Amino acid sequence: MTVPFGDFKAHVAALRGEIDAAVSRVLDSGWFILGPEGEAFEDELAAALEARDAVAVANGTEAIQLALEALGVGPGDEVITSPLTAAFTALAVQRAGARPVFADLDPATLNVSPEAVARAMTPRTKALLPVHLYGHPVDLDPLLELARTRGIPLVEDACQAHGARYKGKTVGAISGIGALSFYPTKNLGAFGDGGAVLVNDPDVAGRLRQLRNGGQTDRYHHVTAGINSRLDELQAAVLRVKLRHLAAWNERRRAVAAIYLREIEGAAVRLPEEQPYARTVYHLFVIRHPRRDSLATALEERGIGTLIHYPIPLHLQPAFAALGGKAGDFPVAEKAAGEILSLPLYPELTDAQAREVAASVRELAGRA
Repeated sequence: MTVPFGDFKAHVAALRGEIDAAVSRVLDSGWFILGPEGEAFEDELAAALEARDAVAVANGTEAIQLALEALGVGPGDEVITSPLTAAFTALAVQRAGARPVFADLDPATLNVSPEAVARAMTPRTKALLPVHLYGHPVDLDPLLELARTRGIPLVEDACQAHGARYKGKTVGAISGIGALSFYPTKNLGAFGDGGAVLVNDPDVAGRLRQLRNGGQTDRYHHVTAGINSRLDELQAAVLRVKLRHLAAWNERRRAVAAIYLREIEGAAVRLPEEQPYARTVYHLFVIRHPRRDSLATALEERGIGTLIHYPIPLHLQPAFAALGGKAGDFPVAEKAAGEILSLPLYPELTDAQAREVAASVRELAGRA
């Protein structure tokens, strides 16, 4: 049985009627930027994810950048984040003019370790930017306490964690502000790029709306140096349709993950560990194996798609060479980067496909 890593055709087919109606509504309106679809999506998103407000932007990178800028983070400041995440997290820090500083990980969750974050803090630390990696919440309470003690904000990178919960609360705005990405592969994905900032402070929300639209207070009146980061009406309309299905999709992801956890248990791999404080939404189902590349090749030969999220820690990426990172700086992240392997997991995956993946991993992991 062939099991692709993702299946966008099946995803679109299940929604085709709703999507066609939403797109037609926008086309008939003749309004394509900063219109009623975007406003309605912001209201619905904030309500669904338990935030006071949501400000839609062009992508997740700019959601992080603008969140930092709206909080006053800029040149000369440091922002502590994870070395094991999409590079766009740290790139957003740089685009805000600040310096990303990395902290090593909790080996159980591969989220940043609060103890490592505390060690990384300096007088120049002006924000914390933990990542809810793979859809599993960061242990926020100790990080929020660090931020409170220092009088600095904590921005949640919830780009992979739409609908995940920490101690019963939906992540993204538990800290007061957080960033989302609507890249097509996300749990809530657009048919293109998109992003949003969840925010609980109306003044910060106002600054975000100004910054995303060139720093304008009204048309042609630019009072600050903003950027052009606006979610278009077509994507907003699509996301409004998909938002209605997010909770069900997340439950389906958890059901597929339960099959994997049950049927791979005992194999020569390390499985993800949901912590007692967390309700993960399994944006990715990531196993660990000491000979990851051999296992990936063997699964590919079986027709099972896999990917690696992420093979090179950020402190070893050429784009961040100026930060002075070197091998050995973050041993947990570096070890994980050589072992992690993402298995297929999406709402359209059937139980039979999930069992096929699990059986193949169980059989092949000991040989790889």
